[in-house]
Amino acid sequence: VQLQASGGGLVQAGGSLRLSCAGSGRFRTNYVLAWFRQAPGMEREFVASVTWNWGTTTYADSVKGRFTISRDKAKGTMALQLNSLKAEDTAVYFCAAGGSRYGESDPRSYYYWGQGTEVTVSS
Repeated sequence: VQLQASGGGLVQAGGSLRLSCAGSGRFRTNYVLAWFRQAPGMEREFVASVTWNWGTTTYADSVKGRFTISRDKAKGTMALQLNSLKAEDTAVYFCAAGGSRYGESDPRSYYYWGQGTEVTVSS
């Protein structure tokens, strides 16, 4: 499976963006899809995840109520809607797909990664 992330850009604080992630292959029923982000000089951090089959979502506390993750089983894609953006949301966002061996928020659980799309929020 190859993942392609898109939708990043420059936005003012309080604005919105929608990130998309397309998979070249089929996701297994038990897969978890997720978004992570990495700011300069920081470790990659979990943002949100959704189970492919049931659509069960999980969010980092820092984005709860502002970001929404979704998946489209018919199209084989997932998305992340980013609302009420803050300067601290500035990062490269990566989509990922895989299992949940170490938990959905642990990068080690994911087998496949997209190339990243950059989000810059100006204050």
